[in-house]
Amino acid sequence: MLSIFGAILLRDSFSCPPITRRLQDEAAAERPATTAVLTPPLSLEGGLAAEHRPPNLLRRVLSLFGNVRPGSDLTQFQLPPLFNMPKSQLQCYGEAVYCIGEDYLNKCAKGKSSLERFASVVAWSISTTRPALFGQAPFNPVLGETHHVSRGSLNVLLEQVSHHPPVSALHATDATENVELIWCHKPVPRFHGASVEAVIKGKRHLKLLKFCENYEMDSPNLLIKLLPTTGADWVGDVSIRCKDSGLEADLCYYKSHVFLGFGGSSKSVRGKILHSKTLKTIYEIDGQWDRIVKLKDVHSGEVTVLYDAKKAISGLKTPILQAPQNMWPTESATVWSEVSQAILNKEWGKASAAKQNVEEKQRKLQRERKSSGELWVPKHFTVTHTKDNEWDCSPLEQSVPPAPIIVPP
Repeated sequence: MLSIFGAILLRDSFSCPPITRRLQDEAAAERPATTAVLTPPLSLEGGLAAEHRPPNLLRRVLSLFGNVRPGSDLTQFQLPPLFNMPKSQLQCYGEAVYCIGEDYLNKCAKGKSSLERFASVVAWSISTTRPALFGQAPFNPVLGETHHVSRGSLNVLLEQVSHHPPVSALHATDATENVELIWCHKPVPRFHGASVEAVIKGKRHLKLLKFCENYEMDSPNLLIKLLPTTGADWVGDVSIRCKDSGLEADLCYYKSHVFLGFGGSSKSVRGKILHSKTLKTIYEIDGQWDRIVKLKDVHSGEVTVLYDAKKAISGLKTPILQAPQNMWPTESATVWSEVSQAILNKEWGKASAAKQNVEEKQRKLQRERKSSGELWVPKHFTVTHTKDNEWDCSPLEQSVPPAPIIVPP
């Protein structure tokens, strides 16, 4: 998931019209596809990222924003490796889908009624909310970077389809459960003096093919607080709609009972499930996404557990490389392998040099494309702009093939 500054450190400009990706493919061919560094996913315990928290964290973070004005767009802000966790943002997005304890995604496809399936979709949506760590951010994916992982019959593929603005696309299919996921995420971060808020634009589509149901939903925003207390929380409204069943849900992520930035119950989520036409509430939702979220039947008063974070996002397993010969050179775990390994070893000078090398290769490719008149095109998705200048991504293939990286059973 998105961590502090995880989507704000982007540089190179990107033009959308497709012509060729020859230069990108040539650069990828220079990297050995068998080199990969895979690290534990973000979970309730914080996982590997918690072990790499830099000293004097607040002072270091505040120093980064010394010359940044409130309201500024941070998409070209630079971050040293000391503040990076050893993984790419594409990996964080993917982990929200394929790294899970209790499988809420498969529950969606096994619901006996449209209402039961809808409630399961709400629970699954909450399960994709993962801990955000203050002071650490994943790498910003380079243009054309991919991440391809399988868990059982679920195959997940991500691609960075734009670098500036940053846009990530996800496609996942499960032929056994007849499930398909399509995401298009565009974070828009801004500095507000005492905080940074990254608005996650774009839609997620979850399709239950067996029932011909398409669920459309958005994401909460990441709020990074600098003063008077530090922290990173998911906030804002999330809507989930299924036109096929006529059901919808409205969720609100928030922190309650705050006084001067202190106290309050963080990681709270509240909402309701209702009929779209009558707007009549069926269920009320209340709880904390990192603990328990409960579902209350407004008619009977019965309360049940909708989501249990301890079962869903604790003790998550680290993906492993099963078939290195089949891994693409554009794989996140390969592109950032040298940087990630240096961070794991706390060799900050080596990490900085390796990161600069990755970024310089991208700038070189951009200059070569510009001089030759070649425009880059995504390899796995088509990209279009909507009427309101937002982005929409569609997969080129009907299904995602099995991946060389797998989540162990």
